[in-house]
Amino acid sequence: MDALEPRPARSAHRPLSRRSLLAGGLGAGTVAAAGLAAPSAAFASSDDASANGLRTDPFTLGVASGDPWPDGFVLWTRLALDPLAEDGLGGMPPRPVEVQWEVAEDAAMRAVVARGTAVALIEDAHSVHVELMGLRAGREYFYRFRAGRHLSAVGRTLTAPAPHEMPAALTMSFASCAQYEHGYFTAYRRMAEDQPDLILHLGDYAYEYRKNVYTLPGGNIRHHDGPETVTLAGYRQRHAQYKSDADLQAAHAMAPWAVVWDDHEVDNNWAAGIPENSDPGQMNDTAARFLERRAAAFKAYYENMPLRASAAAVGSDMQIYRRLAWGRLANFHMLDTRQYRDDQLAGDGWRENVSERFAESRTITGAAQERWLLDGFRASEARWDVLGQQVFFSERDRDRPLEVDDVSMDGWDGYAASRRRITQGWIDAGVRNAVVLTGDVHRHWASDIRVDFKDTDAPVVGSELVCSSVTSNGDGSGSTTSSMMEWNPHLKYYSDRRGYVRTRITASSMSADFRVLDRVSTPGAAATTQASFEIADGTPGLVPTA
Repeated sequence: MDALEPRPARSAHRPLSRRSLLAGGLGAGTVAAAGLAAPSAAFASSDDASANGLRTDPFTLGVASGDPWPDGFVLWTRLALDPLAEDGLGGMPPRPVEVQWEVAEDAAMRAVVARGTAVALIEDAHSVHVELMGLRAGREYFYRFRAGRHLSAVGRTLTAPAPHEMPAALTMSFASCAQYEHGYFTAYRRMAEDQPDLILHLGDYAYEYRKNVYTLPGGNIRHHDGPETVTLAGYRQRHAQYKSDADLQAAHAMAPWAVVWDDHEVDNNWAAGIPENSDPGQMNDTAARFLERRAAAFKAYYENMPLRASAAAVGSDMQIYRRLAWGRLANFHMLDTRQYRDDQLAGDGWRENVSERFAESRTITGAAQERWLLDGFRASEARWDVLGQQVFFSERDRDRPLEVDDVSMDGWDGYAASRRRITQGWIDAGVRNAVVLTGDVHRHWASDIRVDFKDTDAPVVGSELVCSSVTSNGDGSGSTTSSMMEWNPHLKYYSDRRGYVRTRITASSMSADFRVLDRVSTPGAAATTQASFEIADGTPGLVPTA
């Protein structure tokens, strides 16, 4: 592997000169970067299209990178000539296809530092996962793929800083809940235009429903193709439909992603081996069928995400909880609150006075993941410990009378002892700054975290930032008030608009901008910052700044 002398890393807030990375033509298979008129010498000498039998563009699903580490990252693409083919195989020939890749220090792909060849296999839906090593820490890189004469778009990515380094800043954005039928993915493009160093996706990347099952009051904006996803072919087809979206491709191509699922990547409100709808009289049969469905969903999820090979599904099991370090600045503890949880109590919705939710035996993480997380807190030397996870962490009691306890059974409120153990765990470990990132609820929220939310005099020990959806629930009402904030004083902000959260993390503070779009029912809406908060180093709690 060749390695050229690196240039200093570009500041996250210094505009790139390669604005064409975000041009409207960044859609599938186009060569988007300036100066990319001719392929590199290595690419030019490769076999022509007839050798691979790919006479049309196979890069219809874009490119992506993910899970950066100090000397590398995962590069991803998936070949598909016909993304919505019913068999889920993208219209590809039933044989292996060689895919070349290269990594450079410039968007024009002239200063190439690494290149190689991967094989896209039909049994993996012709997906490609390349795990790079040997690159410089804390650097910006660019990459692309070639199959036959076809070139992919150019993607931008970064390596993480070296373990001993304290970087000046990290810009990180996070999002969740992109229901294709509920609107346009403009939030992804606006996120890409911010040019973050890292993007977290906290679940509900794709939805399982068939056309017009999960509908907006005025009707859906776009439509799912195919039936509800139950089979491997169905999940592959649905991922391909989502990945065909140019705005989503723009966000994937701009920065490395770290992803975790929630429920809709498999089945609404699933818990461990239990589906949303089960017949108690046929539980064993239903559970067996659900594990088959879960295995199909997990395999398709891995095939379509920039994950390391260590995360590949093994039957109906797939470990996605993991830790990513950004030098000494931040640890990202990426959690899985679906696969190992106890079943939701009293059904999956909001329920009053369910005392069983306080049972010590109940867990939302499972015992092994909880130990892993607490061990991570004890070993951490990072300035910021950030939990990337799926469901609402802080208490949200929606009834005013104190004698009535009305909370969601699907979030951490339904697993109160599990939440207390995690919160007490970071306190006991001396975690310097704990921040929980959340998706799922289709609204922006911000909250202080206390060990005891009922005690308003209890100290604040952390902060929670909750991103709204990319599209789910449509345009939204625009409301910025919630009655729950009156009797849940730890809740500091609410907004019923679609969008994402943009953060800037430094040694001295973490700032969060809640970005909103006034509509997703038509494409091209602008993104604005509706509210901003800051968390100071060593001082838990949210301080509004805008």
